[in-house]
Amino acid sequence: MFRLLAHILICTILCSCVWNDTESNPDFLPLDDSEYPYADLPRLVIETEDFAQIRDTETEVPAKLQIYGKDAPESEVLELTVKGHGNSSFKAMTKYSVKIELYNKQSLLGLPKDDEWILISNFSDRTLIKNYTIFKLAQRLNAPYTPRSLFCEVFLNRQYMGIYQLTESIKISKKRVNLPQNDSSYLFEKTTNYHLNGQIVQTKRGTLFRVRYPKNANTDKLTKLQAFLDSLEGNLFSKTFNSQKSDLPLDIHDFIRYYWLLEFSKNHDGRFNRSIFFTWEVGNILKMGPVWDFDETFGCTKDNMPKEQPEGWYVKKHGWNEPLFNDSLIWQDAVQFWKINRESFLATVDSIDSYADLIRKATRNEFRRWKVLGNTEFWAYKESYETYDEALNSLKSWIRNRISWIDDNI
Repeated sequence: MFRLLAHILICTILCSCVWNDTESNPDFLPLDDSEYPYADLPRLVIETEDFAQIRDTETEVPAKLQIYGKDAPESEVLELTVKGHGNSSFKAMTKYSVKIELYNKQSLLGLPKDDEWILISNFSDRTLIKNYTIFKLAQRLNAPYTPRSLFCEVFLNRQYMGIYQLTESIKISKKRVNLPQNDSSYLFEKTTNYHLNGQIVQTKRGTLFRVRYPKNANTDKLTKLQAFLDSLEGNLFSKTFNSQKSDLPLDIHDFIRYYWLLEFSKNHDGRFNRSIFFTWEVGNILKMGPVWDFDETFGCTKDNMPKEQPEGWYVKKHGWNEPLFNDSLIWQDAVQFWKINRESFLATVDSIDSYADLIRKATRNEFRRWKVLGNTEFWAYKESYETYDEALNSLKSWIRNRISWIDDNI
């Protein structure tokens, strides 16, 4: 009788997945999923030291993390720090993205070992899969490196936070952006006047870039990069620019691939605003990528503007795109790239349901926690949806119309 009662008690604990707190059992972080039950996704349980709040994108807060499966933990308790991730989105979104940095390199959910990861909230995207869709498309288009990612659910300080996209952070390493880690390698991104934290390089034309690598670069290293970019822009924007006559130190194929990902999705940041990444090795040409930050795309616009329609060129006349595509030969190359790879862009429509199936069951938890499907007051939400499938159908319809418009106007 005693054994039977003990067995029933153990089964009850496991099925409800309520674990003792860390004070009484340091091998486990507590998880109570009675309100938000297991939904076929791994759960990342995070607790900050003394339940400290994540207040900004700079302050690293000591924390612990444990991965849960359906009925039990599937990892040890890991030591790490957490901080907010993103620019204005961190302050504007109640479900915010988080950067985690483990004390030791670790494989998370089967992804290659590293110590730096991003938990992307995708809060401005009610389908939750726009970033994932573009990452997969970039891979199909043979981009040299695209951040690998998987979906999970996150519990932070014993509160359910929702579905997140666990994603490799963009950094130089053998498993990520594979460049030599020396004084001749650079990883940097386009930025704006509103996002000037970090190491900033400004060209003579006023174009702003944030240098990600090398970290803590001295003045000489930053000046070397600035001189290269000044030369590139001086060539691009000269009245005599001609791709046949100019020795342009830019990987045009990389540029065109990146351009189409931005143009196809109508990415606002693609108007040479921010989150556009570049790599450069001294003595070599400039390369573009990897892709990043595509949640506010496929119809989403900034501020209180109406939904962006699928018609019209969106990024073609902005930044470096304008002088490059004014060159007829480069535009012909871009047209040819679209025609050759059109089926890959079209395949995104058929892929959306399969991507959504990865998280479909968990969306019940997501939209119980964040009642946003019918919301049109938040600046990123342009339509009201009654169901998750309605949001997916809207996305598929927009993509079909976008491809049709490009076909007719290219």
